[in-house]
Amino acid sequence: MNTGLRITTFAAALAATFGAAYGVGQGVGPVVADSPPKHENEHTRPAPEPEQGGGHTGHDTPPAGGLQISEGGYTLDLQTPRVTAGQQTGLRFTVRDAGGRAVTDYRREHDKELHLIVASRDLVTYRHLHPTRAADGTWSTPVDLPRAGGYRVFADFTPAQKDAGNLTLGADLAASGPYEARRLPPASTTARVDGYDVQLSGALSPGKAGELKLKVSRDGKPVTDLQPYLGAYGHLVALRSGDLAYLHVHPNGEPGDGTTRPGPDISFTATAPSSGSYRLFLDFQHDGKVRTAAFTVRAGGAAADAGTPEGHVDDGHGY
Repeated sequence: MNTGLRITTFAAALAATFGAAYGVGQGVGPVVADSPPKHENEHTRPAPEPEQGGGHTGHDTPPAGGLQISEGGYTLDLQTPRVTAGQQTGLRFTVRDAGGRAVTDYRREHDKELHLIVASRDLVTYRHLHPTRAADGTWSTPVDLPRAGGYRVFADFTPAQKDAGNLTLGADLAASGPYEARRLPPASTTARVDGYDVQLSGALSPGKAGELKLKVSRDGKPVTDLQPYLGAYGHLVALRSGDLAYLHVHPNGEPGDGTTRPGPDISFTATAPSSGSYRLFLDFQHDGKVRTAAFTVRAGGAAADAGTPEGHVDDGHGY
């Protein structure tokens, strides 16, 4: 993954209205669920169009890409598009080139050849996974989606081919079982996970680069000995509510480069592709365990209604 700002967008809205049961297909496995918000959608509908305007400029914002399953001559072939909620199974996929051949040669970035993100359409469930690749180019990882509904799978990678750039391809994934719609958690600048408190400062601005700072503390004291995870002190993913436009960034400064010390502050530079509500997921490591803190933020326009922190996620790192 890029050490600077990496933005790709995805816009495949789930056009199915769920009833009391979301009945699709056979089983598969894990993602990330946080505590359910107190509110519930009055009804379920296809994901709304992202909000536009409010500072969005095509010249200032990095080019959008990846609202498709194929880009730059590469295609994400998701071989298990349906799973059963609550059942662990293997998620399998292949990245294919323009000739339909499985890609087997990747550039290693942040300790991995490929990073896999799985998120629910309501952005309450999230997982950052690292699948393994077989010699024939087939990737696999165990997954256990906690709830029925629609999910999006993002494969973030760079082919080893000369002059190939970083890509993020997306595909839809469905989990069967009793379905209950949930609202996006309310906006908050604080999150609590496993006894750690994470404070967010700064703003996510549409069409304009801005700095986001996250401070990790425990028992009221700053954590100053965060451990590198995948070559960085923190990983941040932002997904836009509605179409799940994807933004993946890394800290301003990497371990050992002399510009960043190990916490408590982790700094990122980010640009929102448009105004709207976003869900931020921060992965950080301390005492040998990776944890994920989550926030809902607003980019541009009127601020979202404040509410109780909804920052805890079951990030799946423990399985």
